[in-house]
Amino acid sequence: MATDHIRYDLLTVEAMRGVVRRVLTDAAEHGLPGEHHFFITFLSAAEGVKLSPRLLAQYPEEMTIILQHQFWDLKVTEDRFEVGLSFGGIPERLVVPFTSIKSFSDPSVEFGLQFAVAEAADEKTAPSLPALSPAPAPPALPAPASAEEKDVPAKPGDGAEVVRLDRFRKK
Repeated sequence: MATDHIRYDLLTVEAMRGVVRRVLTDAAEHGLPGEHHFFITFLSAAEGVKLSPRLLAQYPEEMTIILQHQFWDLKVTEDRFEVGLSFGGIPERLVVPFTSIKSFSDPSVEFGLQFAVAEAADEKTAPSLPALSPAPAPPALPAPASAEEKDVPAKPGDGAEVVRLDRFRKK
């Protein structure tokens, strides 16, 4: 196989992260339109993630948050987002680098992205590769309004169908 000097894998991952960045930036500036809401799963111990010790003890490997009704102070920069959420009635501030995100979905329109997040600290030696199919969307049932306040967040993908991109390509 020929060597990929262009590194399409890295370009694709950065483009997918750009979609997440853009959507969160729009939500920070204008709020969530219509029924849109986001399930975001990230590695809780990844470099740059900031959680309270309580949340890190509860979610030592990964965590899923829902941005729907009860979040505040969403701020988006080039490499991360910050948001205020309530867990068990306790307000928390989370900082999540885009490189720590494993999946992003908007179940209101059945859209999702998955990232194979590298566990290594140096992304150049172990790049994140994009998934070849969209992330499974959460079930069609509406998410509970207070999912952020529960100690265990909802898990996107339970009972969802995986749709391959090849299904939509013209033959």
